Amino acid sequence: MLERRPGAQPQGEDDPWHTGAACRRDEVGLFFAPSKEPTAARLSREEQAKQVCARCPVLLECREHALAQPEPYGVWGGLTAAERRVVLARRRRRETELREPVRVQAAQRRIAG
Repeated sequence: MLERRPGAQPQGEDDPWHTGAACRRDEVGLFFAPSKEPTAARLSREEQAKQVCARCPVLLECREHALAQPEPYGVWGGLTAAERRVVLARRRRRETELREPVRVQAAQRRIAG
């Protein structure tokens, strides 16, 4: 959702990616929770927001923006804040796993060296 977009990444020379976002035509309240929102209402609202995201031409750009910032609230790129935290944790774990064999090989070379 586009409530605030500091540091938006340019799509073209003068055309930021969010200018084509489907959420620009929808109510901001659909993408951000009101305070003390009941769980059932939150789940329903988030599902409606995700339906808007599903038809958005810049869904991936929005999602990557929200993951890179990271945006702590709202539905961005079809993901809630909790879902984005899971994605970020998986990315960190995968990056760690990919680096681990390199560290082990370097240590083995030092030992054998």
